[in-house]
Amino acid sequence: MNGWLVLGISAGAVLAIVIAQRLGWIDLSNKNQNSGPRGGVMGIGDEVFNPTRHEAQIELDRQTVLPAPAPLPGDGDKGIYRGHVEIDLDPKPVRRSPRH
Repeated sequence: MNGWLVLGISAGAVLAIVIAQRLGWIDLSNKNQNSGPRGGVMGIGDEVFNPTRHEAQIELDRQTVLPAPAPLPGDGDKGIYRGHVEIDLDPKPVRRSPRH
């Protein structure tokens, strides 16, 4: 009897997760766009047996993520005081009508 209870609870949990995913309450999609694993199973071995290499890999991963560019003094307010924030990563200027 206890086996059926555990099986029922497990099936209910899986069903709840599937329903939450379908309704958009949770997002379990893979956001990793890299084609291959970065470390994989050997990453665990590096963390235990070669911590210097593991820390170097973490630092390399941290440095490869580019932050948003900082604003320059001549950029103006970019609409911050009107409640509209715009970050333009395109190097060529785009003509737009001013918002009022």
